[in-house]
Order: sequence, then structure tokens, then C-alpha cells
Amino acid sequence: MFWFDHKDSRAVFVDKRRERHTLPDVSSKGGSRELVIDPDHQADFTDLPFPDAAFALVVFDPPHFERNGETGWIGLKYGTLKGEWREELRNGFSECFRVLRPDGVLIFKWCEDEIPVSQILALTPEKPLIGHRSGKQQKTHWIAFMKAPNV
Repeated sequence: MFWFDHKDSRAVFVDKRRERHTLPDVSSKGGSRELVIDPDHQADFTDLPFPDAAFALVVFDPPHFERNGETGWIGLKYGTLKGEWREELRNGFSECFRVLRPDGVLIFKWCEDEIPVSQILALTPEKPLIGHRSGKQQKTHWIAFMKAPNV
């Protein structure tokens, strides 16, 4: 949801969903807002359809909530954590690092409204370089990792 230009040739948007929703929104003209999820590649982040070391930059923005409703704005926009989500996120980190080039950068976004970021970072053996909190309550973390060079 944070791309400046979805059609930029440098960006490849991946999501396992392809859907469109009209949702009520009193702040929008007409009282509703369109939510369009139209990825370039429809795939799960635990099984990306790209070769090893394909990208210099990867952005990983998985679902962050267990309790939000699947039919509400947040659930539809970001998805919902279900079942064995810790294993799913562990596999997602692994897959992001697989498709990342040596010395490539992974940007990870996590909102710790329900689950502390420390529990999520424990799901990957990789160590972050820098991080930044944002949002009104400072609960959204932007974390940068750099993949080790091939030796």
C-alpha cells in the first residue's frame, strides 16, 4: 500500500490475493472507497516464483493481526494471521532472503499492535541493521536487513 507508483518497472508486487472490494468510508467522497489488490504475480510469500538472488531490494509486509476481522478494512487490506502463522512468517523471511542478492537489502514492516516485533524478529536468524518506529502511537516498525555477501 506504500508504493509511489504501482506501475514503476522497478517494482514487482506479489500477493496471494487478487480481489476488489468497495468499503464504506465516511471520509471519502461518496462515502465509500475502493480497495484493489491486483499483484503483478499472484503467489504466497512462502513460495516466491523467482530464482535465487533475483533482487537487490525486497520489501516484506506480511499480515500483522490475528484478531482483526477478515471482512473489515484492515483485514481485507493487509490479510489476517491464521493457524501456524509463526512458521509461515519464518518461511516468509527465509524466502525473502533466498530471492535477495548478496549485499541486498530487505525492508521489513511490522505493526506491533497485537504482537511485539521482538517475537517476530526471533523468527529469522538474520540480524537487522537499522529500524524506525512510525505512526501515531509508534507501533509500526520499519526494519532494514542486509544479506551477507557470498564468501
